[in-house]
Amino acid sequence: MGMKQVIKSLDAFPRAEDHLLQKTQSGALVSVIGLIIMATLFVHELGYYLTTYTVHQMSVDLKRGETLPIHINMTFPSLPCDVLSVDAIDMSGKHEVDLDTNIWKLRLNRDGHIIGTEYISDLVEKEHTHHKHDDHKDHDEHSEQKIHLQNLDESTENIIKKVKEAIKNGEGCRVYGVLDVQRVAGNFHISVHGLNIYVAQMIFDGAKNVNVSHVIHDLSFGPKYPGLHNPLDDTNRILHDTSGTFKYYIKVVPTEYRYISKEVLPTNQFSVSEYYSPINQFDRTWPAVYFLYDLSPITVTIKEERRSFLHFITRLCAVLGGTFAVTGMLDRWMYRLIESLTKSKSKR
Repeated sequence: MGMKQVIKSLDAFPRAEDHLLQKTQSGALVSVIGLIIMATLFVHELGYYLTTYTVHQMSVDLKRGETLPIHINMTFPSLPCDVLSVDAIDMSGKHEVDLDTNIWKLRLNRDGHIIGTEYISDLVEKEHTHHKHDDHKDHDEHSEQKIHLQNLDESTENIIKKVKEAIKNGEGCRVYGVLDVQRVAGNFHISVHGLNIYVAQMIFDGAKNVNVSHVIHDLSFGPKYPGLHNPLDDTNRILHDTSGTFKYYIKVVPTEYRYISKEVLPTNQFSVSEYYSPINQFDRTWPAVYFLYDLSPITVTIKEERRSFLHFITRLCAVLGGTFAVTGMLDRWMYRLIESLTKSKSKR
């Protein structure tokens, strides 16, 4: 036996002569169905190969000396911008009252339409020159001190009248911007704490009349990445004929998102639990909305990855070859079935 004959004996795909082949309608039907199935599976596998998937890794957070950006976008439908302040305090002892850096306030009418823009509140800013806010004792602790209306200058009295008129007209406020705080545990809160206690009493006639109903449009601790869900987005807390303090306890998890292009996006994700404390006549605190945050010592790295080309070829051969084999078996069964039916009819 020559070398050519040896090679031919290894052929796993022997071919028959053309005159020995028989083409049938059933075979054509099965072939068309098989081609449609193979084309569909090819498109599916190609899409599966081109899409990316994410891999999560955890490690100890080694970041130091960086700030934590807090993106705020909230609406207070029952409080005018003139009385709202954003205060922040952290574990290092840093206490900032009525933050105005990168914080904007939009005046809203009763229907929620914008009627004006403010960067800082003149009334809150002025009252801060006479009053220091304590996060836990609140500004009711100064209630034993005496003050006389004649000590208020004319501009403050005019603003008080303006605020009362705004409350009467149902004016609200939208607070948005970015807080850059230190990467330590702390809290920030939005309230009327920036006001002098006596001025606040003149405006609201008691803490029970301070309605801190709010809508959180967006609250995040960094830029968003694909698949990120911030649990407080679109949170709606509306109070009717009551008042109290809202506290959101937030656990911030440092996160890095690495795109397939090797670009790195540093950000944070978080979980939250909520607590509401209704106010009563014996409380010495004024209603507010608190966000108390703490940072996890573990950082999460999320990497985008794509499946290998060899993996794609392997799956493609499996599905296409399997489809071809199945349609071939189906064709043989149909041919034999039709052939047996034909023979039974001819015998009759």
